[in-house]
Amino acid sequence: MKLRNETEESRTHGKWYDDACGAAFAMELVGERWSILVVRELMLGGRRFSDIRASLPGISAKVLAERLATLESAGIVMRARSGPPASVQIYALTDWGRAMEPVLQELGRWAVQSPMHNPRLPLTPVSLMLSMRTMFDSDAAGGLAMTVLFEVGETRFLGRLGDGELAIERIGPEAVAADVGFRAPAAGDFLPVFYGKQPPETPGLRLEITGDRALAGRFLDLFRLPPKHSHGCIVA
Repeated sequence: MKLRNETEESRTHGKWYDDACGAAFAMELVGERWSILVVRELMLGGRRFSDIRASLPGISAKVLAERLATLESAGIVMRARSGPPASVQIYALTDWGRAMEPVLQELGRWAVQSPMHNPRLPLTPVSLMLSMRTMFDSDAAGGLAMTVLFEVGETRFLGRLGDGELAIERIGPEAVAADVGFRAPAAGDFLPVFYGKQPPETPGLRLEITGDRALAGRFLDLFRLPPKHSHGCIVA
């Protein structure tokens, strides 16, 4: 049995590295600049082209269109129509594309252990929500159950905690019932409280909490960053 004989222009696996390793192939699929961030911004639901670009202000319309086309051809992204009341074209992850979330979680958990990681850089609302799903301590959650409303500027998400799992979905402006609410102008405003463990009432902080304050405190205790890793050299 012969392997497929493909030209350099038409093949996908091996186009950069000529390497059978799955990790090498993964880099060929999502290793171009911006590709992983495009996938990240779609992880909590489909979005319009303009919304993706607004979340990634450093990307041009041309490059975003190219990345979406590449991801679509690879079977990671698909085009769809949004639900009512307005039906517009959106880009969404396929089932295989959504399966990248554990990969992004482990990559993020590994990277923040570096002392070079700078948490003061801009953070998108979706990135914040995914970081919560990454740094969530399911063992500490035990049998705790609640609904949580997150409002990051004009972007809203609803979290559901139960059975040791935290599910988060993007929602619209409609009213929702939640046990606890967290609201701040920007995603970075959540970090000092969720990860820095500063009291929400600390002067200068902009995170507002609504609902059951005791329950909110228990929820905040479920998030912690891994310790920083030393960059010392190993000498043989």
